[in-house]
Amino acid sequence: MSGPLRILVVDDEEVIRDVLESLLEREGWTVSTAEDAAEALELFESEPYDVVLLDLMLPDRPGLEVLRDMRRHDPDAVIVIVTAYSSIEGAIQAMREGAFHYIPKPFQNQEVLLTVRKGAEARRLTEENRRLKQELSRQYGLGRIVGKSEPMRKVFDLVRLAGPSRSTILVEGESGTGKELVARAIHTHSPRSGAPFVTVNSGSMPTDLLESNLFGHVRGAFTGAVANKKGLFEAAEGGSIFFDEIGTISLETQAKLLRLIQEKEFLRVGSVETQKADVRIIAATNVDLKKMVAEGRFRDDLYYRLCVITIPIPPLRERQEDIPLLAEHFMHLYASENNKTITGIAPEAMRALLDHDWPGNVRELENAIERAVVLCPGGVIGLPLLPDNVLSGERHDVTVRLPENGSTYKELVEDYERRLVRTALRRTGGVQKRAADLLRVKPTTLHEIIKRLDIREP
Repeated sequence: MSGPLRILVVDDEEVIRDVLESLLEREGWTVSTAEDAAEALELFESEPYDVVLLDLMLPDRPGLEVLRDMRRHDPDAVIVIVTAYSSIEGAIQAMREGAFHYIPKPFQNQEVLLTVRKGAEARRLTEENRRLKQELSRQYGLGRIVGKSEPMRKVFDLVRLAGPSRSTILVEGESGTGKELVARAIHTHSPRSGAPFVTVNSGSMPTDLLESNLFGHVRGAFTGAVANKKGLFEAAEGGSIFFDEIGTISLETQAKLLRLIQEKEFLRVGSVETQKADVRIIAATNVDLKKMVAEGRFRDDLYYRLCVITIPIPPLRERQEDIPLLAEHFMHLYASENNKTITGIAPEAMRALLDHDWPGNVRELENAIERAVVLCPGGVIGLPLLPDNVLSGERHDVTVRLPENGSTYKELVEDYERRLVRTALRRTGGVQKRAADLLRVKPTTLHEIIKRLDIREP
């Protein structure tokens, strides 16, 4: 809201209404008054107010009921209870139900003014946070996914194009890059958005339990199966099912999943009766499934069924320009959740965020900002509020990440080279001559390395 504050005073005592109206108008604020619940609700629903001063004892209805009606109409309403000492218990109950604060009668003028100012500021921050979230989503996001870098724009385009289709989709990316958020965005952009979205944590269960959870079982199928049970595929009927870390499931379960994709049907564990399934499958992996296929640990026919459309999610270290945007997004999110007034991130703190490599990707950044918000007393998030590993300048760009399943020596060396060159390019803003100086090589040599490793990052 712009202009002077708009205040609604609700009290059945004319003298109280007059005193509050005079006090508040002297501050240059616009004041409306109501003597009962009916008049108060009519005014409240006809125009917006920054703060409502509400008496609990009204002649036609209890003030607590008026509070509930106002919050149903406007969940962000800032309502301050004004009540006699004998009704303090009711005021506390009102705060449990969403009142901003309470002021006991007889009140002190300065206490009223201070509470109104704080309430109006809380309202302003709530509206500002909502506006910023909407702006972020409109400009740089897709639902809860935030980013403006070229790699993320490609992800957004793929989600928008693939979402309405019926095809299976494979989302590839390191842990913490937001694969499940992308899967949810795909579901939201599909004709199935009104149906369930079910997540399967493939790697957290043994094979027997996983199959029982996926396909269900019949009574007597195994020890402890005392009744028929529907599985997750039936729970997701008409919607989407998301397999997180699909590479961890056994070859036996892979075969059953392949049959479901091909035939649109499955068997419950212990049953011979076929069940139909209308479910879209979205899978995610943080390992190289092609390599697993070559090693005989993942079925090639299932792999090609899953990767009809592949959406690669870049690690955070490869989209550094998204870090400030993400940091601001998480700052507003957790400031709102913790009812804190956080106005920004100090330049030196943002520099530390940009210098860190984020091996845990977006999840690590989110945790760091949540921690900073919780520890921040208010105002600006400063450097000391960041985690020790960020403050120490610890970087992981050029450390060797040996995959769990191993890799060839040549691939590891090339990966190390690629990280080293990308680090130098990022630090120099993509200027190859300066990057060559950092690496103590000739610009022509660096150019050849970039060409050989097919590094397209500016």
